[in-house]
Amino acid sequence: MVPYIDVMLVLLIIFMITAPMLTQGIDVDLPNVNSSNLDPNLLAENEPFILSIDAAGNFYLNTGANPESPVDNQSILRQTQIIVTNNPNSPILVKADETVPYGRVVEGMSLLQQGGAERIGFLTDPPEMIN
Repeated sequence: MVPYIDVMLVLLIIFMITAPMLTQGIDVDLPNVNSSNLDPNLLAENEPFILSIDAAGNFYLNTGANPESPVDNQSILRQTQIIVTNNPNSPILVKADETVPYGRVVEGMSLLQQGGAERIGFLTDPPEMIN
């Protein structure tokens, strides 16, 4: 019984540390879809690099001096190259408002790929439960 309590406490600490990382950045209205969760071990080892796209189509990065200021295409390329070079295992995610045109999301993904990102994930909200 005692070893299980230790495991539970370790898991609780991991979730307490990783939960704030997933809620940082610009406030966007994420689409509600069924999707798989990120590997908690990967998040515990590497802080995710998140490209956010707000309803107006502005790009934001969760890195740098001011993550709440819009960034230009060159900044996205530079920051992606730095992240991929320094930490190739860092999860690279796109967090786009559901009202953003598809072309703008693809443009952001293209910039991440040009910066060296090979695997890009999307942040979504779970679907609302119907009672």
